[in-house]
Amino acid sequence: MTIILFLLPALGLYLLFVLFPVIQAAHYSLFSWNGLQPLTDFVGIDNYTRALNSDVFTGAVLHNVFLIVLSLAIQIPFSLFLAVLLNRRFRGRAVFRLVFFLPYVLSEAITGVIFLLILQPGALLDTGVTAIGLGGSIPADGWLGDMNLVLITMFVIISWKYFGFHMILLLAGLQGIPREIEEAALIDGAGRWQAFRHITLPLLGPTLRVSVFLSMIGALQLFDLVWVMTGGGPVNASDTMATTMFKAGLKGQEMGYGSALAVILFMFALVLALAYQRLVLRRDIEGATTAFSG
Repeated sequence: MTIILFLLPALGLYLLFVLFPVIQAAHYSLFSWNGLQPLTDFVGIDNYTRALNSDVFTGAVLHNVFLIVLSLAIQIPFSLFLAVLLNRRFRGRAVFRLVFFLPYVLSEAITGVIFLLILQPGALLDTGVTAIGLGGSIPADGWLGDMNLVLITMFVIISWKYFGFHMILLLAGLQGIPREIEEAALIDGAGRWQAFRHITLPLLGPTLRVSVFLSMIGALQLFDLVWVMTGGGPVNASDTMATTMFKAGLKGQEMGYGSALAVILFMFALVLALAYQRLVLRRDIEGATTAFSG
């Protein structure tokens, strides 16, 4: 009874601020509604059909997938590389940890404004590129105005913002691995790469899998940086599912259609989370439960 009484306030907040909005959005998505008038124009699944047949929305889905792939292929390995370096003892490593983690502390809006100033034509980046003799590589439409380059530019900024978080997470995992295990392998004749590949990396697996999961969910729900810097442009070239939902629901005053996009985004995130937990995280969770029970 004591446990139930302590859980009731948290359960009430969860129902009010999580489950109820999800159910409400699913209800709104069945109507053609501008957010102001009564819910009278029932359209069924027409909003979902429209979304799945929309080139803008399907393009936004592909952009999210593209960012997820780049995050897993570049951002996570780079964060792991830095974590391994900063896990070794050397003078000034605390300063390096602080410097690398600092971008994560900045808000998305501040980061977006800073990089908007840096990427302006003739601003800091263009000046630096010109100074090293690569002025010819500057895009004519700007780093955020080139449809073929804007998504890559956004990924670089996103990686700069979030790699420190993954680095700290992986560094914490590395510090939880006893040094004696790696030292024993080195004494037995293993090289440093062999010790890392066959001992450190498997022991770091649970932390690495959590970092990968957070990276995928973050890339799937990306909104703030994109909205501040490009608004999804040029010509929807940097749109994500979240920015498409925002533009349709609030700017376009199509709350029914925007709610359908929100439900689709929710389902994407839910299916990804459940599949990843069952296929990848299940062994870690069961191991932790067994260890706790023991």
